[in-house]
Amino acid sequence: MSARLHGLTPDLTRAVSAVARALDEGRLDAAIAHIGPLLASQPDHSEVQRLHAGILGMRGHHQEAIALMRAALAQHPDDATYLNTLATLLGQAGEYDGAIDALQTACRLQPDMALAWYNLGVMLTRSVRNDEAEAALRRAVDLDPGATDARALRADLLRMRGQPSGAAIEYRRVLAERPWAGMAWWGLADLKTMRMDQADIAAMRAALREPRASEDDRIAIGFALARALDDQGRYAESLQAIAAANAIARRRQQWNAAGYSAAIDALATAFDPPPAGADEPGLGHEVIFIVGLPRSGSTLTEQILASHPQVEGTGELPDLPQVLAEESRRRGQPFPRWVPQMQPADWSRLGHRYLERTAHWRKQRPRFTDKLPSNWIYADAIRAMLPGARIIGCRRDALETCFSCYRQRLDNNEYSRDFGDLASFWRDCDRSLQRLVQRHPQAMLVHDHEALLAEPEARIRALLAFCNLPFDPACLRFHENAREVRSPSAGQVRQPLRSDTAHSTRYGALLDPLRTALGLPPWQD
Repeated sequence: MSARLHGLTPDLTRAVSAVARALDEGRLDAAIAHIGPLLASQPDHSEVQRLHAGILGMRGHHQEAIALMRAALAQHPDDATYLNTLATLLGQAGEYDGAIDALQTACRLQPDMALAWYNLGVMLTRSVRNDEAEAALRRAVDLDPGATDARALRADLLRMRGQPSGAAIEYRRVLAERPWAGMAWWGLADLKTMRMDQADIAAMRAALREPRASEDDRIAIGFALARALDDQGRYAESLQAIAAANAIARRRQQWNAAGYSAAIDALATAFDPPPAGADEPGLGHEVIFIVGLPRSGSTLTEQILASHPQVEGTGELPDLPQVLAEESRRRGQPFPRWVPQMQPADWSRLGHRYLERTAHWRKQRPRFTDKLPSNWIYADAIRAMLPGARIIGCRRDALETCFSCYRQRLDNNEYSRDFGDLASFWRDCDRSLQRLVQRHPQAMLVHDHEALLAEPEARIRALLAFCNLPFDPACLRFHENAREVRSPSAGQVRQPLRSDTAHSTRYGALLDPLRTALGLPPWQD
């Protein structure tokens, strides 16, 4: 640490410590306040750059943060702490491959650094490399038995594997040691196989007042508290808890709804008319993309398809965005600016690169799902890269979808913090899905959740037919499939179809602000 602080006066050293402490606690405002003198007097000092990069990352300025951190790392190329910070920033930007590489190097340079092993477990989990993630998290806990976040994430893995009782026990153990551990409270709330009681509500309210709780803890506890209050029918209080949690998150990053809508329009324009795609018509026939908003029935759709003997259900794969990011780096231009330069051979190369990255998912079954919801943004690119692929756009009632997103703790989905932003995002996705199904009717299907509930067998048969799969009755018994499920809906898809999962009617007129944002009439009792 002394080498990193070389050249700083005692006052500036104290300022560095104050910024670092504020960042560790998730207090962005305090970090910004303390870094001012450092930026004024030592903007090129590596430790100042590292802390400044952390602030930029928390504010959502990902590429600027990464560039600044790389400059700091150039001064200390073998510093495990610097590599860990770079990896965190890469992960915030969705560049999981680079994050994993940086963390593996950090762990090799400093094998006793529990934080680096924990972050490696996080990035491997996001990359759906769960066995490797479990090993990294086990190493983190071995090095630091008090690493409650690592233990909570290991409990998450138990939940994904269909072991909710074991997960609950581990969450409770974490909370017994650290009552303000937000990840453990949220994990417990998100099990959905049990209801928290009044004692839990009181404990969460106390945890929110705990000075040692970070802002990340308070956000997670707020969502968990809202879930517990909802279970008790205390709907107004539940909404208040969600609003408070989202307010903390919005202090860090503001969602630019108008800018995002413009970017979606620019994407559509870049692919109008559709480019001459890969010159291999069947390329990608192995993959079924499932896209749409979170909480729109995508996990259920995947569970149905993964119950077919020909289909492997994989979850939310990061590979498609990673392939497009690789091409952006190769060309020195962001996507989609390089789209006009692409030739059929280029699209074919990207398609083969995607299939290469996902080959391990086809070891047991010939076809697989890719259920990253945000891939709807890249559907035109999918068509160009993988003309043989099928794309299913999941659509659910607008009010139910948006409210479900609002009350779910969704990392890196900043549009979900505000009703107006949510409504704008829903409209962007919905008009994109409608445009895509008109442009690519043979390859794109809009799968309606409410229609599935009304006519399960007919809709499941239509879904399988669209994917060129023969009907198999196991798809009707999807809830019997004991595969690993890596989404918040893990518990729900292990149950038969239910028509009582709608939440908006319970809240009545309390949700009128969201109805107004969506252009819907107010609640009528």
